[in-house]
Amino acid sequence: MSVEAVLSRISEIRSQIDTLRGGSAAATSSSSSAGSTSASSSAFADALATATGNTGTGTATAAAAAAATTSSAPATSVDAGAGTLATGSGATGADVVADAKKYLGVPYVFGGTTTAGMDCSGLVQTVFKDLGVTMPRVVPDQAKMGVEVGSLKDAQPGDLIIPKGEGHVVIYVGDGKVLHAPRPGKDVRIVDNWYSDADIATIRRIVPAQASATPATTATTAASSATDLQTAALLSMMQSGSAA
Repeated sequence: MSVEAVLSRISEIRSQIDTLRGGSAAATSSSSSAGSTSASSSAFADALATATGNTGTGTATAAAAAAATTSSAPATSVDAGAGTLATGSGATGADVVADAKKYLGVPYVFGGTTTAGMDCSGLVQTVFKDLGVTMPRVVPDQAKMGVEVGSLKDAQPGDLIIPKGEGHVVIYVGDGKVLHAPRPGKDVRIVDNWYSDADIATIRRIVPAQASATPATTATTAASSATDLQTAALLSMMQSGSAA
């Protein structure tokens, strides 16, 4: 392959890369132009497959890269719901723990939801309200919210632990400890978790355990990754042209 041919091919592939990054394809004006584009696409796919070690799947890889850059952001919500995380407020499990610690020392008052006094579910509802997340008021309803965590070994700070009978709720703070409003005569405190998996009705994660990348960051990362693969494909084609 001559140098002129290699440069011409690179120009065609660059055009295709620009099309992929823009999320739209340019229409061809003639059968000869369509044939040239098809050949370039095939060459690009083959080079991309060689560069990534996925011989025979270049077209699929290129399509996946293009799809990654145009994926839509997941739906968000600030209302706790069954089977879903409340991601709309941006709060994480660490935020739940940090906010709950503000209420350490508040006396237990049945039905209470303020610093004058609160019960176990009132504490949980108030903490999530502080973070912009709407939660039900009583334990049986709170026990249906969020996504279920399989066992204590999988629990993360900010998860809710509800024992069998659903008569109490505690906030897991990590390192085998929980934060809760115990009973009349006691105040909000952190203690060693005394529940075993056999004692627990459910463990619920209401908000993400950790902060996730923003849609813009995710799209930028995906685009950067796709560009790296495309550059590798170009280099592979240039090396093939030089060896010809």
